[in-house]
Formats: sequence, C-alpha cells, structure tokens
Amino acid sequence: MASEDYIKANRSARSAYRKAVAAGEYPYLPALDDIIDSRDVRTEEPLGMVSIPLDRIVGTKTVGRKQAFASNFMPLMPEHSEFSMKWDGVVQYHLSQGVGDPIVAYEYLNRFYVLEGNKRVSVLKYFHADSVEGTVTRLVPYETSSKENRIYYEFMDFYRESQINYLDFTEEGSYARLREAVGKKSGEKWTDDEKIDFKSLYTEFSEIFTAKKGASLGITPADGLLFYLSLYHYDEVKNKSLEEIRADVDKIWDNLPLLSEENKANVSMVFKPSEEPSEGVFTRFFKLNKVKQLKVAFIHDKPAAVSGWTYMHELGRMDLEHVFGDRIRTEALILKDSETDISELLEEAIAAGNHIIFTPNSRFLAASLKASIEHPEVKILNCSLGQPHKTLRTYYGRLYEAKFLCGMIAGAMTPNDKIAYQAPLPNYGAIADINAFTLGAKMTNPRAKVYLHWASQTDAESFHSMLRREQISVVSDNDMITPASEDRAYGLYLYEEGHMKRLATPMWNWGKFYERIIRDFLQGNWDSVKEAKEKPAINYWWGISGGIIDLIMSDELPHGIETLVNIIRGQMAVDYFNPFWGQFPKQDHTMVGQKDKGLSPEEIIMMDYLVEDVIGSIPDRQELTEAARERIELQTSITPAATTIG
Repeated sequence: MASEDYIKANRSARSAYRKAVAAGEYPYLPALDDIIDSRDVRTEEPLGMVSIPLDRIVGTKTVGRKQAFASNFMPLMPEHSEFSMKWDGVVQYHLSQGVGDPIVAYEYLNRFYVLEGNKRVSVLKYFHADSVEGTVTRLVPYETSSKENRIYYEFMDFYRESQINYLDFTEEGSYARLREAVGKKSGEKWTDDEKIDFKSLYTEFSEIFTAKKGASLGITPADGLLFYLSLYHYDEVKNKSLEEIRADVDKIWDNLPLLSEENKANVSMVFKPSEEPSEGVFTRFFKLNKVKQLKVAFIHDKPAAVSGWTYMHELGRMDLEHVFGDRIRTEALILKDSETDISELLEEAIAAGNHIIFTPNSRFLAASLKASIEHPEVKILNCSLGQPHKTLRTYYGRLYEAKFLCGMIAGAMTPNDKIAYQAPLPNYGAIADINAFTLGAKMTNPRAKVYLHWASQTDAESFHSMLRREQISVVSDNDMITPASEDRAYGLYLYEEGHMKRLATPMWNWGKFYERIIRDFLQGNWDSVKEAKEKPAINYWWGISGGIIDLIMSDELPHGIETLVNIIRGQMAVDYFNPFWGQFPKQDHTMVGQKDKGLSPEEIIMMDYLVEDVIGSIPDRQELTEAARERIELQTSITPAATTIG
C-alpha cells in the first residue's frame, strides 16, 4: 500500500495535470529529446559534478519516463503500482541515509533534464529540498540573434568564473553588471567563501522578493537583486541582516524596473509643458512651506569651461536666476575628480537645504535615484530618459527632431550625394538622431548616403581621413561647443578648401525647461510624496513644441530649402509632424513601422538598428574607448534600456 507521502505527492501531480490540461498546456514532464535534436547542438561540454538547484530541473532527458510524472515532477502512477513502491523506497532511503548517488542530467539553456534519477528528484522536490548533486553534460546551442541565446552565452562565461547557475536575468549585460557590482573582474574565479556569501544574500533577497510577489513586475529575483546592488554597495549589503535588507527593499520597491508590458504603462512620457501658470500663484509655495527662498542645486561632472554639456545647463541655471530674481537661489556643484563619490555631492546639496536638485548627467543616475529614495522630501531630477522610477523624475529633449531638419538641409546641400555624420556614443538616443538625420536627408535628396563615424570607437579611421577619402564636404559634427576648446567644428557645416561654412546648428534651450519645472513646482503642481507613489513614473521628453529643442539656420541657405525646413519645423512645433511616421527601410532592407502611424516613444528610445543608406554600423562595446564603455555601463547598471545622456 502506498505511503501517506506518495498519496499526497500523487494528489499534487493530478492537480497539476488537470490545471495544465484546462490551460491547454502539456501536462507531463517535457523531454529534452523532444525539444532539440543533434542539429541544434554545437557541442557537448562535460561539467563534471554540479550542485543543481532543484527549481532548475524541469524535465527528463528521454521520452521513456516523461508520462510517469506531472509537469511539477510529482508522480502520476496509481497508488498500488510498482512505481509507487519504488518511489516510497526512495523516500525511506532519503530519510534514513540521505539522497544517495548523484543523478545524471543534461543542461540546456541553464535548465536541467534528468537522465538517471527522476524519482530522486521527485522525492527531493516533494520535501522542498534546495539542490541535488549531479553529473552534468551541457548541450551548447549554436549562436543565434535571439535575446535568450545571447543571454545564455553571457551566462556560460559567468558560470566558468563563478560556478553559479541559479540566476535568471531578463536583460543582456546583466551578468557583467553583476560581476562588477560584487567587485570581480572579467575572468576572475570566485572563491568558495565568495560563493557562500553571495548565495546567502541571494537567498534572503529572493525570499523577500517572492513574498512581495515580485514576479508580477515582469522581472526575476536576480533582476531585482542587481537593481538593489546598483544602489547599495555589495560589501555593505552582504553584512546586513534579513530585516535590514527587507527595509531597503521596501524603500526601493516602487522603483524596481518595470519590465512587463502591463507595468510599462506606468511610465508617463510628458511631451510638452503644461499650460502656462499665472504669475500670482508663485507665492503659494512660500506661504504653504514658510520658506522665504526656493533653493535649487545643479550637480555637474565637469566644469563649464571644459564641457559643452555643462556649459549649456549652466546657461539654463543662470536663466533661472534672471527670471525669478531673489525668489530663488541656485548653486552649482562640480565633481572634483573621478574619485569623488557622487553621492557625497548629493548629500551636500541636500544638507544645504536645497528643495530641488538637478543632475544633468546620467553618470549621476544611480546616486540620484538612491538619494531620491532616502530623501523623498527633496525633488531630484536626472537628465536621462525612459526611467521607470517613481521617486526620481528624468528629463531630456527630442533632439532627433532638430536632426531631421539638419538632414533635410544636408541632403539639399551635398554636391555629390555624400554626407558625413560624427556620432558620440552608440546609445539609444544617438541611434534615433542618426536615423532621423538620414530620413531628413532622404526627404530632400533620395540619392543621399550618410557616412557614419563614431568618435568613441577605438582603432577607427579618423574623421578627417574619412572626409578626404570619400570627398565629403557636408558634415554633421558635434552638437555643442566647448568654451575652452579652440575647435569650432560643430553643428552642420560645409567644408571646402579648408574653410568651414555653417549651415545649421541644433540648439538646446535648457533655460526653457528649468524655468517651466520651477514654475510648476511653485504653482503647487508637483505631486506630494504620498500621491506620487500611486501615479506613474514621470519622464519629461520635450521637443521643438516644448521649446527645449530648436534649430538655428544660416542666413545664406537657399530660400527654397529654408522655407521647406521652416514649414516642417512649424508642424513639429504643434506636434503635427513625426520624423518616424509611416514605414521606412532598415539597412538590411526590412521595413520598420506601420502605414499611417508613427513609432511609439519606446520604439524610438529603444532603436538598435540603422536605416537604409547609412554607411556604417553600430559598434559593440568592446570596440569603444574605455571612457565610452564606462559611461554606458554606468547608465545601464540601473536601467539597461535607458538612454545615456551627458
């Protein structure tokens, strides 16, 4: 007669079977031999003895035993069968002697399929064991372009260093970011103590994550832990108690990356300013808060004299002082050197009593987010895009609109259908700019070709060498000028016989943005901390219609092209024209977009392709300079798909 344990396990199996059938799913264990064949496998790699997490064991290797178990690995055979007696025998051996011999399994895409030891696995899962020892052979698939495959190849590199196989990430680059977060170098082996420390932290975090139903966010416990470690230093976190970690998680919970389609709707893109408030409301903030003066801080990574980016934002800060006079006091803090902790500057600005803090560089994203969580009474805004964090607001401009207009001019002005484009970093914002520029050039010159050059790429031909080789005279260069630099190559210009003739320049008007944010705050339109938790994450993404982006054109442009550009700019100013409207071809000649519809903000921000007639490619990270890689990695350590700014 079957034991009470078998009866309970069998009941669980039958319940899982019925649920699977009702949902139209396969009710038995999947068999690896049914999933792949030898043509799918590049090579077999013996891993030796492996500690296999039981939740990673999802099926059987061969088809012979798959119908003996339900999909949850519980036994389906009748209570009085020979199978039930053998299963009970494994239970008795487990309770008296331990698990017994290691199982034999195959690993494919970091999931395990049992060749020998299915009943041992079933019994251990019944008793909620954590892992089982097994002799494992890895089946390595061929490399493909699928996201799952690329993440798996990253996992294999990580596993060779760490022997850790219990982490699931949903985004590429996560294993490398985790390695960096725990202070390990690429290729550096993990010690046994390091593995134990990390497993302890992961187990505690996973317990908290599961209890808070973190899976509903569309992320895994590993995703959540990586985000946690982007804000709190690993050496500090690994010594915290479970209660201290739980308190941290409670604080950051509303800011965890929202990766499910349902939760992405909680990110609100604000495309232009609200209605202009009346002058009389400015006293509301001061009356309600009993404050004589609004204090606003700007934190930069470089002085304005050596950074065109800082220079533009400093112009915006000075514009605030001019507009609001003594009702506002601003200050600018500069990162003194690369070793200075960005968090120190934020804490300094908060301690000084600033009500609003702008951090106009995505290098400051992690520290800004942490400060916004720790100090909800202070309003902090970071210059980046696409962030799903409710306590931190982000802002940027739709520069691609001005780039489209520049492309229109370039297409009309090129004498040989060739245009050069100097790009900074291969991030998502830069990709949209390149594509918009090219589409604009194609509007006025269907034969136009855009020759792409990356300033941040190592071992690349120099920009001027490319111009000479291709005999290109119409050039789109840097978008801003550095005050202390003698180089005046910026914007769109015509370069002939050693002389530069400016054609147009994209213009940032950060003063407009900062002024409107301050006005809205003084008016009382900023949500309270309590209300903000119930509302979407706010991302300001203004363009020409919001006054943050514009285009300065040369007076010497042909009248016809100036008129055409002004018509399109006018349509952009009322949000009538979208550069990414309708369908257009990519470099591989496949089509993007839909007829009579524009690309969504997410599709624009997440562009990872170049359009047709761009001559060049998007470099991989290993092809970039060390400084460029650092800037991109700092940004993606928080939200992998977000735009790097500054």
